[in-house]
Amino acid sequence: MPLIAPSILSADFGRLAAEVEAVERAGADWIHVDVMDGHFVPNLSIGPAVLAAVNAATELPLDVHLMIEEPWRYVEAFANAGADYITVHQEVCPDLESVFEAIENTGAKPGVAINPGTPVSTVVPLLSRAALVLVMSVNPGFGAQEFMPVSVGKLDALRNAREDSGSGCVLEVDGGIKAANAAEVVEAGADVLVAGSAVFKSPDYAATIAALRSAA
Repeated sequence: MPLIAPSILSADFGRLAAEVEAVERAGADWIHVDVMDGHFVPNLSIGPAVLAAVNAATELPLDVHLMIEEPWRYVEAFANAGADYITVHQEVCPDLESVFEAIENTGAKPGVAINPGTPVSTVVPLLSRAALVLVMSVNPGFGAQEFMPVSVGKLDALRNAREDSGSGCVLEVDGGIKAANAAEVVEAGADVLVAGSAVFKSPDYAATIAALRSAA
């Protein structure tokens, strides 16, 4: 059974605490927090102060996805704001092991994300160190994009590599996830489904989260 991590990028920020509380009551397992800097991706989102407010509104694990350049500069701030997982992008980290160490030193768990155009081979050597590997199934930077099927093969390759290495890392997928494709990505190896607009733009959060689980 996959974990469901609603992404607050699609929530109503005018009532963010209430939105977070609502998806927790609706059965969410994690809260996914997308952080964008306007450089690595062409959009801006939130910083540590907003994460701290989210942390105050929920007991769920906070899954923080840093879509930013030089993420190592902000690891401590996001950890202090309540991040349980901090995921950085392979594409902007020339020395991922040192970034992982910085994350671990804060007490948070390190993750690595790859964009649709980034080969799986770039993160396979890190599977024994990563707590989480995030496969982007859209190009990062905006919500409500269409799912890219190339992610299915990547999840399958990562699942096989995880088995070969004996890693205990979690495989997560983010982008265009809905009930119609949940089974496909879970069968390919996804343990965590990030769903933004699918949940927050639906009329019934609990029904949508249940549908994601039952479809998978």
